[in-house]
Amino acid sequence: MTLAVGALTLPTGVQADETCASPYMKKITGQEDYVYVWTLGAEGVGDEQDKLVTVDVNPKSGKYGKIVSTLSVGGRNEAHHSDFTDDRQYLWAGGLDTSKIFVFDVKSDPAKPKLVRTITDFVAKSGGVVGPHTIYALPGRMIITGLSNNKDHGGRTALVEYSNEGGYIATHWIPTDGDLRGAIKTGKYADGYDYDVRALPRKNLLVTSSFTGWNNYMMDFGKMLTDAEAMKHFGNTVVTWDLHTKQPKKVFDVPGAPLEIRCAWGETHNYCFTTTALTSKIWLIYEDDKGEWQAKAVADIGDPSKVPLPVDISISNDDKLLWVNTFMDGNTRAFDISNPHAPKQVYEKHIGAQVNMVSSSWDGKRLYYTSSLLANWDKKGKDNEQFLKLYHWDGKELKEQFTIDFTAEKLGRPHQMRFGAHALYSGLAGKPTSENLASK
Repeated sequence: MTLAVGALTLPTGVQADETCASPYMKKITGQEDYVYVWTLGAEGVGDEQDKLVTVDVNPKSGKYGKIVSTLSVGGRNEAHHSDFTDDRQYLWAGGLDTSKIFVFDVKSDPAKPKLVRTITDFVAKSGGVVGPHTIYALPGRMIITGLSNNKDHGGRTALVEYSNEGGYIATHWIPTDGDLRGAIKTGKYADGYDYDVRALPRKNLLVTSSFTGWNNYMMDFGKMLTDAEAMKHFGNTVVTWDLHTKQPKKVFDVPGAPLEIRCAWGETHNYCFTTTALTSKIWLIYEDDKGEWQAKAVADIGDPSKVPLPVDISISNDDKLLWVNTFMDGNTRAFDISNPHAPKQVYEKHIGAQVNMVSSSWDGKRLYYTSSLLANWDKKGKDNEQFLKLYHWDGKELKEQFTIDFTAEKLGRPHQMRFGAHALYSGLAGKPTSENLASK
């Protein structure tokens, strides 16, 4: 089943408020009120369960910088990524270990989300996909990247589509040498791995990246680094797709586990960025003068020989700045990408002993950082800092506004952040409610 072309046309002027968010998503105009932090339960910390933590981030609020609600979901599922439906009424959050997807109503009371549905049959419905990672809004549906499969727990995996109501729609397997699915292999690799997904609607384009399977991401990080066989099992590809038909078009060699993808926002800026975790490079996925999509490395991140391990990235709304976090040294770096073919580092700041995710406000003035990568990959001992931090960016310097210590608060390991605001939910009479979603 595919969407009609017209249904995927991006309305003029619609933009997402977090610069990493789907362009189809309803937009916050102005200051966000809340940050929802999808948090891994940690053994010996609080109730030890994964949870959604809501933090008040409106500086006019008397609870600014404070936790206003927590909602535990039962057990430890390797909480990882989350995102909203296009109407922003529901937040979907996935677990990389159990492959459960938790659906929260954030509309009824944005300060206190409600768990209204748990999807427990993702693996069975999808035909064996394990580890729901990126959850990304398309009109009326969610497209979800998998990291693994239930046959060998390796990296062979797929894109999976669901309706906003939680109904399974389709599975789209990533091309491999044995099953290119009509795609053109442009280099050495067609490994079938997946990680992130982003859309450029004006170009009818989906882009996916690649990481590793369950066997690796659930292994102790130190043990994995010394396991020569395990280190062979990382993705080396980026795939371009037809957005409407979900037909894979080209498979590009992007060696070294390309992770997050961020696409430019300008109407004539036909390109996206990714970074490679194991080779510490910025890659550009771009449309050439002939209208063909290409991929090339365009910059180094830090000293690649020291493997700083680039993780999350964030692009500014004017396509002039790319923030790149590096987990091992705990730094964030800003690259001038005014010329996307030649990024230049212009700023660097130490955030903590470890840093992973970054979420930037649409105006570029606020950047939120969290610390956890994966439960078995986070640092040990005193370096196992677990925090949410807010910084203000004045164009020259990041200035810290507040820090929440998630270990001291007995919450666990904070991973991904998403923004909420009361202003999103005015005029929703007659829209679906958490009750009728839960009943489907």
